[in-house]
Amino acid sequence: MSRITLPRLSVAVAAAAAAVVLAAVPAAAHTEVEADKAQALAENVTLSFHAEAESDSSGIKEVRVVLPEGIAPADVTYKKGPAGWKFTADKDGYSVGGKELKTGVSAEYSVVVRQLPDAEEVAFKTLQTYGDGHVDRWIELDENGENPAPTLQLKAAAPGAKPIAPSATVDESPSPAGPTPTPTPAAGETIPDASAQAADTAQDDDGGLSAGAWTGIGAGILVAAAAVVFAVRRRGGAEE
Repeated sequence: MSRITLPRLSVAVAAAAAAVVLAAVPAAAHTEVEADKAQALAENVTLSFHAEAESDSSGIKEVRVVLPEGIAPADVTYKKGPAGWKFTADKDGYSVGGKELKTGVSAEYSVVVRQLPDAEEVAFKTLQTYGDGHVDRWIELDENGENPAPTLQLKAAAPGAKPIAPSATVDESPSPAGPTPTPTPAAGETIPDASAQAADTAQDDDGGLSAGAWTGIGAGILVAAAAVVFAVRRRGGAEE
């Protein structure tokens, strides 16, 4: 009969105990992100997020993300998510949320980013809120931390890829009722002075007759007066 020495027995007992302990500890909940094009400066990239539920008494009702440097909120659009949830952009990121999900159900949604930044990795700090008010804060940039932020590793940018201008925000948009531009004259053309145009308009509106009309009337009166004088003189000469 073979005998088991004490050192071997101790190792076997320790391994068994470790296996029991590891089996009894549940996997840590976390939030993950994946991309259909995980490459720097890639355009129109779909990011898919999986926010794991860790509460055994309440469901997830909102997920808020703080965007990394190089991605503006205006350059992110909502693609799909839980039924009835809505997307809202803010000054440094966005939120997706709505009716509380069932307890234990993870929140899965996706967005489209106009362009990824020129970086080796991008982290999306996430706040995960439950119906009872509890908040999971996945915001640590250390992937080995207790609450690591979902991080996307990026390949090097494709040859010739360049950053595109970010989308304009509401404050940057031009006013729809801006000032009327000053016309630029073509070669050899003279633009009338506005005050002179106003004076001409006022004269045209005086009594409903233009300046040219009044000149014609004055000339007609002078001709008529000259005819009367000529007739009177001719008549006086005939009487003599």
